[in-house]
Amino acid sequence: MEDLTLFETIVIAIVEGLTEFLPVSSTGHMIIAQSLLGVESTPFVKAFTVIIQFGAILSVVCLYWKRFFRLNRRPAPEGCRGVRLLLHRFDFYWKLLVAFIPAAVFGFLFSDRIDAMLESVAVVAVMLVVGGVFMLFTDRIFKNQASHRTEVTEKRAFCIGLFQCIAMIPGVSRSMATIVGGMAQRLSRKDAAEFSFFLAVPTMFAATAYKVVKLFMEGGTEVLRQNLTALVVGNVVAFVVALLAIKFFIAFVTKYGFKAFGWYRIVVGVWIIVMLLLGKDLML
Repeated sequence: MEDLTLFETIVIAIVEGLTEFLPVSSTGHMIIAQSLLGVESTPFVKAFTVIIQFGAILSVVCLYWKRFFRLNRRPAPEGCRGVRLLLHRFDFYWKLLVAFIPAAVFGFLFSDRIDAMLESVAVVAVMLVVGGVFMLFTDRIFKNQASHRTEVTEKRAFCIGLFQCIAMIPGVSRSMATIVGGMAQRLSRKDAAEFSFFLAVPTMFAATAYKVVKLFMEGGTEVLRQNLTALVVGNVVAFVVALLAIKFFIAFVTKYGFKAFGWYRIVVGVWIIVMLLLGKDLML
């Protein structure tokens, strides 16, 4: 028996594609989507919301494929040989790895606590509001960097990776944390957003792979087989929608900044809090 209908699959995948790369918390929107649809939060549904991130990942690779599949062609520094030369050639991938390491280590060490927080809808709602308030002032805080161009060094990449760890608190938004981290390292809005997208690829791929392996180890082979159509449709829809969302976000944030997203986060967070106070059983 399938856990999700075709309609539920498409709606949840649209929500994932729209919100994964915007600084609005895809987790918070998954709560709202599942609640409005009346979807039971089964082990497969929880896995589904992570696995369809793969489609969103592919949208980034597709949109920026020239930068993803290109080695560093700049002349290497004098005396650069061996490992240093290799790192110079694979500079883009090396910096993504450096930025990915903090979240990988943090996630491995505190996975149980993170899973526990994921069960708390109240935490998601509060962090949506707190993050929204912060975003109202983000443009003012970084007002001198709207078009400032700064190279992403290893140190800056690592610092952005540390900011990404904050996003393990549900409701913070991985996109928001890494974009703010990039701007804190003197990157422009556009460059910070794009590096956030790039960093999402190894991060989300690792999360997706972990969820699939975990489901297999817990005897979920039959569940995956029964819901194969939902997984395929979900990933395709998430891919197409995320592609459009990324294009929109880059154009919007470059021109208008983050304030609109801040107000939006506050509205969504307050809505969830009101639903909880009214006794609504919101699922995650």
